[in-house]
Amino acid sequence: MQHNILSSIRSTKITDGCKGTQVYALNPSAGAPINGESVGDKLFHHLLDRSKQPGRTKPVGTKTATRDVVLEGLLPCGLPSSELLEPGIDPCLKPIDLVETLAGVHRRIESCGELEKFEVFLEQCLVFRGISDVKLFRRSLRSARQHAVDVHSKVVLASWLRYERREDELVGSSSMDCCGRKLECPKASLVLGYDPESVFDRCLCFRKDTIIVDNDDDGECECSTSYEDEDVGSYNDMSFCIGDSEIRCSRYSMASLSRPFMAMLYGGFVESRKEKINFSLNGVSVEVMMAVEVFSRTKRLNQFPNSVVLEMLSFANRFCCVEMKSACDAHLASLVLDMDDSLLLIEYGLEETAYLLVAACLQVFLRELPGSMHRLSVMRLFCSVEGRDRLALVGHVSFSLYCFLSQVAMEEDMKSNTTVMILERLGECAASGWQKQLAYHQLGVVMLERNEYKDAQHWFEAAVKEGHIYSSVGVARAKYKRAHTYSAYKMINYLISAHKPVGWMYQERSLYCIGKEKTMDLVSATELDPTLSFPYKHRAVCLVEEGKIGAAISEINKIIGFKISPDCLELRAWFLIAMKDYEGALRDVRAILTLDPNYMMFYGNMQGYRVVELLRPVAQQWNQADCWIQLYDRWSSVDDIGSLAVVHHMLENNPGKSILRFRQSLLLLRTLSLLGIDVPESCRLNSQKAAMRSLRLARNHSSSAHERLVYEGWILYDTGHREEAIAKAEESISIQRSFEAFFLKAYALADSCLDSESSKNVIDLLEEALKCPSDGLRKGQALNNLGSIYVDCEKLDLAADCYKHALNIKHTRAHQGLARVYHLQNQHKAAYDEMTKLIEKAQNNASAYEKRSEYCDRDMAKSDLSLATQLDPLRTYPYRYRAAVLMDDHKEAEAISELSRAINFKPELQLLHLRAAFYDSMGDFVSTVRDCEAALCLDPSHAEMLELCNKARGRINDGK
Repeated sequence: MQHNILSSIRSTKITDGCKGTQVYALNPSAGAPINGESVGDKLFHHLLDRSKQPGRTKPVGTKTATRDVVLEGLLPCGLPSSELLEPGIDPCLKPIDLVETLAGVHRRIESCGELEKFEVFLEQCLVFRGISDVKLFRRSLRSARQHAVDVHSKVVLASWLRYERREDELVGSSSMDCCGRKLECPKASLVLGYDPESVFDRCLCFRKDTIIVDNDDDGECECSTSYEDEDVGSYNDMSFCIGDSEIRCSRYSMASLSRPFMAMLYGGFVESRKEKINFSLNGVSVEVMMAVEVFSRTKRLNQFPNSVVLEMLSFANRFCCVEMKSACDAHLASLVLDMDDSLLLIEYGLEETAYLLVAACLQVFLRELPGSMHRLSVMRLFCSVEGRDRLALVGHVSFSLYCFLSQVAMEEDMKSNTTVMILERLGECAASGWQKQLAYHQLGVVMLERNEYKDAQHWFEAAVKEGHIYSSVGVARAKYKRAHTYSAYKMINYLISAHKPVGWMYQERSLYCIGKEKTMDLVSATELDPTLSFPYKHRAVCLVEEGKIGAAISEINKIIGFKISPDCLELRAWFLIAMKDYEGALRDVRAILTLDPNYMMFYGNMQGYRVVELLRPVAQQWNQADCWIQLYDRWSSVDDIGSLAVVHHMLENNPGKSILRFRQSLLLLRTLSLLGIDVPESCRLNSQKAAMRSLRLARNHSSSAHERLVYEGWILYDTGHREEAIAKAEESISIQRSFEAFFLKAYALADSCLDSESSKNVIDLLEEALKCPSDGLRKGQALNNLGSIYVDCEKLDLAADCYKHALNIKHTRAHQGLARVYHLQNQHKAAYDEMTKLIEKAQNNASAYEKRSEYCDRDMAKSDLSLATQLDPLRTYPYRYRAAVLMDDHKEAEAISELSRAINFKPELQLLHLRAAFYDSMGDFVSTVRDCEAALCLDPSHAEMLELCNKARGRINDGK
């Protein structure tokens, strides 16, 4: 059964599509504006005019120029050309055999020592970034932070985790705010020592019972004269003379500061026999010497002004006073609270090689990213060779640091000089093979984006030499850009013959051939990896060039049906304009802007919002009430893109409405109820980045404290802080009972294995939520979730009531839950019919076909699952079902092939588990162990996988 209480809907697929380049090409098509045309017609004919005149910036003809002069300034675009389409090159690690790579990483995690785990977990999280799984990436990043050995690594990883939440965009937040756990606490990051077991504990920042004790007597600076009434003869037995001043000291205490002082005061030097030592020529002030004397006895710094402590740090460096240097270092580090402090103290820290002080300043710089990248002094430190060398002297240069910086820089501006310099530093810090692969490959990608093809080829070749086969794509592309097409073709052709073919190989080779060979390569690419967007885009544009615009829309719809990307939506918007479907075009542009508000359309020369302005007059006009009606309609028909467009329209009229921003995040991240649903259609809208941006805006625009707490809770929950999210919900409820606060707490509590007591708590919370005011969309979700909990508690009649009530308020997805109830009541025909209703109503219905397959015979199930795979090849249940059927028919090789087909582009846990079990039953224990290790890399706590892996390992050992 697929009915998991917490089936994940967060498999981010949208980021893959965003990696491709936008479509900036011209297609020479015919067309001319006509008299009396509408604004929409003018838009379409302007596209055609532009495509007839490549390179022209003004339309031909006086009448046309007069009529389209405004459009000329607003829409510098043309129709796309298949000849100029190119797929993007992924800037991440992309192993040619991902399963073996995952298995290898898991083996290294198992076998390495505690102090070596940090590097392996860092490698793991960068492998996960390559498969675009945000949840796995963050989990691995937390593991890397957990096993960070030194302060530098703690600072980098804690800052990286914070950056993933982009808390810098939260109004009123500080870079040094703590989320409540030692894992990310800025103060805990500066604590020396390795303690992996305590990093998930709550830190002192949030303990209300913490009492700060000030041991200073009165806060005044203590000096030697404070002891004039004491028997100084026995205590202060010598003096340091600076000018006319005399500082009485204890010879023993001063000698204990360092070996040089010990040698001077107790060694064979003349000073060892003097009661007064002249210290005037050493450049030490009287105030500092008095402070040093006090520290030699008390080992305390709190009573001294910060300027004195800075000079004491310099004194400690000059005279090798290790203990005093450490104390000054730690004291000054505790003073760094913001960017101003960091900019002021970083130079002192670097000059005096103060490890903790530099760490504290570095921490602020990193926690202020990406804003701190715009400060010249900070970037000079990070980007220049001199800055790297200065950081290295203090022990603050690492691959992890520049890996983090390179991610931020590439997200900010791929082509900037800053990005290039940071990547160069990354390459200099790379030591192991995988580190060099990543650094050189990313340098190649950036150089290619900057049109520096010779340099790009050099770096890609360096990455290939280190073992990153995927970088061969970059080498071929750079050759192609330098007009060496045949050389590029031969290179990829060799790659296909020398390695097990994968989709991106055929995709790349298609660029370097024409005609049927190109078509066949694109077909092969889609068969091997249906998640690649370029083949769909190319086929769609070719159909437009043939005048088959309807067929082109159908082709691009194939990938939009399961994986949304702005460039695919942009293509469809163009096609819809050509079809004069301006409503549809406006819908797609609004969806694009929801995913990426800064997206540039039409050759990258026009911002998306300008296209909205142009299309709005020819689209139907809605007021806010109309928008709510439209949102209900689209929601009930499971039209996620349409729903996003409506919310975007509503936000145009009321941009500060926090509840609309929150609805936007729900559409992007939680469109289907989490409880009781396997893998929803809306995972294709699962854009973590866009959803988190909407949540941050909702939080920033919230008008009340209880509302703000709810949004903060969702931000915490979606970044892996479940308990903190529950605490936010409870705090919100304590201020005001609301639907959203109860729903958040129920949702977060359900994110675990529910026992009877926990299920009762979730039921109570959802019932409380339903008593609070809200609209039908949200109450439908709550009823659907409540029904799912009732099903798991075997209260089927109550569950059916919930689902029926949800259906009465147009929550169409409740058909699936009701079908489940009928199935459990042995009403299989009723269950089948219920799912048929969902299929008929839902625009996106791959999951409905998949679920309906459970309620019919084998032949009908095969038909439904085949259609589900056709609509959404990312859904794994159909592959597993077909493989199980083949295995039952004793077709082992075909069963393995069916699973491998999906694993090649989606190495999902259940697929790997089933294939490992099949291998085990066939006696192929080596393959069993490999698949188990790869699966354990994805989920190290999977009990059944651990058992199967250990059993297979035992059989291998027995065979030896």
